[in-house]
Amino acid sequence: MRKILLLSDTHSFLDDKILKYVHQADEVWHAGDIGDLEVTDSIKKLKPLKGVYGNIDNDQVRLEFPENNRFYCEGVDVWITHIGGYPNRYDKRIRDEIRQNPPKLFISGHSHILKVMWDKKLNLLHMNPGAAGKHGFHKVRTMLRFVIDNENIKDLEIIELEKKV
Repeated sequence: MRKILLLSDTHSFLDDKILKYVHQADEVWHAGDIGDLEVTDSIKKLKPLKGVYGNIDNDQVRLEFPENNRFYCEGVDVWITHIGGYPNRYDKRIRDEIRQNPPKLFISGHSHILKVMWDKKLNLLHMNPGAAGKHGFHKVRTMLRFVIDNENIKDLEIIELEKKV
């Protein structure tokens, strides 16, 4: 059983409110637009981290993190990418591959809009944690927390950090 904290779009911002949830997780997954490696370095000092780079990330971030990160957690096939789209509207960059070889859990960021959707056609769960940082049009900073137990994804929680000012 693994407790996962999922965040995205930190845009170089990390505060104690995020770190409180990092401490409670077994692993942290970052779906891109990290902004500054200080964000991920701080998380890695506390917990194992998996991530991808996003469209705003510089060469340093891109050297450390891939564009796509596909791996197994417990018995769940996970694919994280920053710009991935949504069920029935996947980004053209990944559309063919996701149709031919769908994961059980598909994670993307980029939109700054928290969404969790079931893709009936591909039989996969899609998650976008919204944006945990302060940069962007979103009104509330958000993250997701869930448990992977064997092949089950359960105990999903939406974390609202606060409204942006």
